[in-house]
Amino acid sequence: MDLLEQPIGKIARDIPGATSVFHKYGLDFCCGGSKKLSVMIEDKGANASLLVFDLQKLIDLGEPSLSWNVAPLSDLVAYIKDRYHSIYREQLPELIRLSARVEKVHADHPACPTGLTEHLEKMYEELGLHMLDEEKNLFPLIMAGEISKARPIIEQLVDEHENYGRQLEAIEEITHNISAPEGACNTWSALYLGLRTFKVDLMQHIHLENNILFDRIKTEGF
Repeated sequence: MDLLEQPIGKIARDIPGATSVFHKYGLDFCCGGSKKLSVMIEDKGANASLLVFDLQKLIDLGEPSLSWNVAPLSDLVAYIKDRYHSIYREQLPELIRLSARVEKVHADHPACPTGLTEHLEKMYEELGLHMLDEEKNLFPLIMAGEISKARPIIEQLVDEHENYGRQLEAIEEITHNISAPEGACNTWSALYLGLRTFKVDLMQHIHLENNILFDRIKTEGF
C-alpha cells in the first residue's frame, strides 16, 4: 500500500495511532481528510520519509484497538456525545474565563493573545448550535435509519467543520502557535495547555464524524 497516495482521513481511520503521527507533523487529518497524504505533506513542508516511517511502525506493530469502522453506529454516536459534546460545554467556558484574565492582566505584553476571548466566545456559541443540531436532528435520524433525510444535514455540518478548522488556525495565529512566553504566569500556562487539549479534541471529533460516521452512513446502505 502506497501511503502517500491514500487520503489522509482514510489513513487516520484505518491505522490505530495515525492521528498522533499527524499531530506530530502538524497535518490536518479532519477537515482535510479527503486529500492525499502526499498533498498534505507538501502543503505543510513536512518530512515525507520520516512521517511514512512513523506510520509504517504503527502498521508493523499491529496493536489491536477499538475500531469505529465496525462498531455499531449507536455506540459511535453515544461516544461522540459523551466524549466531546459534554466536554466542550465545560471546557470552553473555562478557556474563555482564563483568556479574559490573561488579556486583562497582560494587555501590555507583546505576546498577549489579544482578541482570543472574543474568538473563543464566538466558537462557543457556534459550536453549541452545531452540537444541538446534531443531537436534535442528525443523531436521531441516523439511529432511525432515515439516511435520505440526514444527508442534507450532513452536508451542512461538513461545511461547518471546515469553518472550525479555520478557527483553530486563527487560535494558533493569535497565540503564536499556542506557545506561552518564557516566565508566563500560571493562568497563561493553564490557558495554553487547555487550548492545546481543545485543539486535539476538536480535530479528533471532526475526524470521527467526517471520515467515519458520515462515510459509513453514506456507504452502508441504510
